[in-house]
Amino acid sequence: MARTLDFDSIREGDELEPLVKGEITKEMLVEYGDAALDGNPLHTDDDFARDAGYPGVFAQGMLSMGFLGQFLVERFGPEAIKRFKVRFSKITWPGETITCRGVCTRKYTEAGERLADLDIYTENQDGEKKLVGTATVRFR
Repeated sequence: MARTLDFDSIREGDELEPLVKGEITKEMLVEYGDAALDGNPLHTDDDFARDAGYPGVFAQGMLSMGFLGQFLVERFGPEAIKRFKVRFSKITWPGETITCRGVCTRKYTEAGERLADLDIYTENQDGEKKLVGTATVRFR
């Protein structure tokens, strides 16, 4: 687990320690679907996904968002997350290895709070960004 960052140790332009989530598997999609009460067969049934025009099942977008949430919590702590916003840019497929990354784009004080803005994203083993977003974290 990454060490929790503090206001004095982070600088604008710093890349955060990446979080490698590993290979996406079909079993992971089924387990996530069960846990999230997401029974959409696009994520669990290859025949259904192919009938819908996809080459097979693909990861739930919220699974990747959860990966980025874990990434932020491990680096800053759960109480530090002030804002967290993402957009889905490309489908995440089984067999891809996913890594969460981020960079500090701004460090500042506002209304008595010490804050940092971050660009965050997931990418596959080929460097293709799958989920991109921003976050603001606060420091004690």
